[in-house]
Amino acid sequence: MIKGHIHSLETFGTVDGPGIRFVLFMQGCLLKCQYCHNPDTWNLEGGKDMTLEEVLAEIEPYISYYRTSGGGLTVSGGEATLQAHFVADLFRAVKERWNLHTTLDTNGYNEGDKIKGLLDVTDLVLLDLKHIDNEKHIKLTGKPNDKMLAMAKWLSDHNRPMWIRHVLVPGINTDEEDLLELGRFIGGLNAVEKFEILPYHQMGIYKWEALKWAYPLEGVPSPTPEEVTRAYQLVEQGMKEIAADKAVMGLTS
Repeated sequence: MIKGHIHSLETFGTVDGPGIRFVLFMQGCLLKCQYCHNPDTWNLEGGKDMTLEEVLAEIEPYISYYRTSGGGLTVSGGEATLQAHFVADLFRAVKERWNLHTTLDTNGYNEGDKIKGLLDVTDLVLLDLKHIDNEKHIKLTGKPNDKMLAMAKWLSDHNRPMWIRHVLVPGINTDEEDLLELGRFIGGLNAVEKFEILPYHQMGIYKWEALKWAYPLEGVPSPTPEEVTRAYQLVEQGMKEIAADKAVMGLTS
C-alpha cells in the first residue's frame, strides 16, 4: 500500500485554487528557495506517513463546504510531484467518491510525460515560476529553471488549465527586463487562465530560526503596492508584445 509523506493539512484554504479547499501539504522538495516560508518541508524523509484512506477520512467531514463553494482538493508542498503516484491515486479517489475539483500546486521541477498519470486527473495546475532568468533562478532556488519552463510548455501543448504564480521579491526578480521576459514567455503559452503576483513576506522567518538556519533574505522588505502594480504592468506589457507579434504573423484573428 502506497503511503504519502505528509507535512500538514488545511481544511478551509481560500487562496490555492477556486472556492474553499482542502489543502494537503506534501513533505519533501528539491528546491531551496531563499524566501521559502516552509523550509521544514524540504527534508525528503520527514513528515507523517498516511494511507490514502486516512487522508480521505480527513477530507470527508468538509465535503459540503467544498461542493457548495465550487472548491475542492489542492495538493501542495513541499513539492507534490515528488509523490506523483500517491497524489494521482488521491485525486482519482476524490473524483470517484465525491466528484471533487482537483488542483496541483507545483514548482514544475519534473517532467510532464513522467507524471502524466497525475496530470490526467488534475483539473487545474498552479505553476510557480520563480525567475525567468536561469542564472538568477539558480541563485534563488539552487536549481536551473529549464524543467519549470518545459513543464509550462508541456501544459500549454496539452491544453491543461493553469494559473501561473510569481513571488515578487524586491531586488531579486524585480528587474524590468526580467518581468518583460516573463510576460513574453507567458504570452506564448496556451491555457493560462490566470496570472498572479504573490508579494514576498517574512512570515516564515521563525521557521528558519527554529531550524537554526541563517535566513538568506534578512532585511529584504516586502514589495510596496506600487512595486506590485509596476510588476503586473511589465508582465502584461510582455504578454501584449507576444500577442501583437502573433497578430502580425496572422496567427490570431
